[in-house]
Amino acid sequence: MLSQLRDLDLQLLRLFVTVVESGGFSAAQGELGIGQSTISTQMAKLETRLGFRLCERGKAGFRLTAKGEQVLAATRKLFTAIETFKGEAQGMADKLLGELRIGLSEALPDQVLERLGGAIGRFRRRNQAVQIELLSAMPAELERRLLQDQLQLAIGYFSGSQTALDYHPLFDERQRLYCGRQHPLFAREALSVDDLQGCDRVVHPYRFISADEPWQGGTSSARCEQVEGSLALILSGAHLGYLPEHIAQPWVARGSLRALPGDWDFTVQFRLASHRGHTPSEAQLAFADDLLAAFAAD
Repeated sequence: MLSQLRDLDLQLLRLFVTVVESGGFSAAQGELGIGQSTISTQMAKLETRLGFRLCERGKAGFRLTAKGEQVLAATRKLFTAIETFKGEAQGMADKLLGELRIGLSEALPDQVLERLGGAIGRFRRRNQAVQIELLSAMPAELERRLLQDQLQLAIGYFSGSQTALDYHPLFDERQRLYCGRQHPLFAREALSVDDLQGCDRVVHPYRFISADEPWQGGTSSARCEQVEGSLALILSGAHLGYLPEHIAQPWVARGSLRALPGDWDFTVQFRLASHRGHTPSEAQLAFADDLLAAFAAD
């Protein structure tokens, strides 16, 4: 009684199908490249494994039994399924599968979004069937999600201090010190540190960024994590604060903001972060390569 299918059983079943399609033992010799006695022995082994006769052979010729007919149909289905599996397995070997969850810092410049779009387009041209999810959040939240395995990759201005994360530089963003039209310093052509000391500034709760800000003085009655909130506070005319240059530019163009003169600018490095303790999927590695290539392009 056949209770477990082995490689030998598959070989015997293939022989059985060849015998049937050839019309008998004698006719199958040339197709199989073995003698009739060997074919007979192999068929007997298969029947013993199954526990019943598959065919009648003798002077009356070769004929399948009723169970032999059923086994023939089942065997053809089996071999079709095996070929289908082989084809699908081969396709999977060359195909990127799964899902990618990617975190992005908020308010990215247009040219950065364009390069990100280029990287996604390059990835989509690969042999892949990957679900991509994009999530925007603040840098600290992105790092937290990476550490908790809620994201595979993240783009942001990170501290670089998380030893569990790997960081790859992507691009730099220029930050400038701005004031609104109603601020007393709006029309000043030259400023000193003393001029700024009495000003109320917007504090960003990212210590790793604030440490790079050339202007650290002044008092503060305003605090904001998001760039949009910082922009609103600066536009009020009551506060000075740092903004990404690309965010402030439209407001500068319409005369609502002004970058303060002097050496108050600094740059923030955006990086691609991933968890070094987790084995990356093939899809993650491929997308990271496409992303790094997009930002390396001139």
